[in-house]
Amino acid sequence: MPTGTPDVLLRTEGRAGFITLNRPRAINALTHAMVLAVDHALTAWEHDPAVTTVVIEGAGERGLCAGGDIRAIHDDARAGGSASEAFWRDEYRLNARIARCPKPYVALMDGIVMGGGVGVSAHGSVRVVTERSRVAMPETGIGFVPDVGGTYLLGRAPGELGTHLALTGGHVGAADALLAGLADHVVPSAALPALVRDLTRLPADDAVARHAVAPAPGVLAEQREWIDACYRAETVEAIVERLFDTGVPAAKEAATALLAKSPTALKATLATLRRSRALTTLEEVLDLEFRVSCAALTTPDLVEGIRAQVVDKDRDPHWTPPTLPEVTDEDVARFFTPPPGGDLGLASALPPA
Repeated sequence: MPTGTPDVLLRTEGRAGFITLNRPRAINALTHAMVLAVDHALTAWEHDPAVTTVVIEGAGERGLCAGGDIRAIHDDARAGGSASEAFWRDEYRLNARIARCPKPYVALMDGIVMGGGVGVSAHGSVRVVTERSRVAMPETGIGFVPDVGGTYLLGRAPGELGTHLALTGGHVGAADALLAGLADHVVPSAALPALVRDLTRLPADDAVARHAVAPAPGVLAEQREWIDACYRAETVEAIVERLFDTGVPAAKEAATALLAKSPTALKATLATLRRSRALTTLEEVLDLEFRVSCAALTTPDLVEGIRAQVVDKDRDPHWTPPTLPEVTDEDVARFFTPPPGGDLGLASALPPA
């Protein structure tokens, strides 16, 4: 029986095993120990016939999970350490494991679900959002690149919606999370306690069906025309130019938002997203993202982006280089070279098809 930790509470009730991320003051941001605790629970419950459904939820009122502990990543990057690489090895393995969980894995994506929070939820088989959900991969704003299988998910969104969300880091509500393929069902937040009770006694699909509702209208469906037209351009510079030229206010806002992001992260993100679309499995994409993440750890923009957004909170990052044209093809290519500690190797570990 898994025992959990103070930051990951585990319990079984009826037919369900519950994982509660329990760092509410940090919006349940993931630490390495939390990743290992969740993995340990899955190991136990996958082989426990009494547990037929796994449920992940977040403590507190603010959200399921705001992502990884980026302060720790900032400190590790400044020190030139290896802790972040070790964290990502285990985190990405967990993401792949969630996607292949043999039992229904129900993610209650209420409130903020960002970065690593997407990794522990959106790869699940039953993904529930609410009217309070704000789902995002905001990495380009801190000089990083969407990871935890984010480019796998966004690369398979309709049209160029995933490119738009990956580059801008914009958050989506319930309807747009469904449209982008990041969620499956909408349940009112007030109904979550009743859903949790039903999950202890009913099959997961039946329990969710009792409470699912139609979402309130989103915004992305109406924006598909300019999103698809602009983001299919070959380079980030061309995307920005097209966005400004559309004459659509929302497109101009997107262009302005892009110009505030790390130019290096934007170009690396676009390259990663397009490479991931050519891959077949989540494991292959996680292997690719691991290379990209390890490379990002050595760039000045990751430390500077986290400093500006989280540490000093002055919201005034100074990117290196500061403009898109100054980011060379060679700068981008280095994101795809094997890291010094070796590749992740998830795809090579898969059994033969």
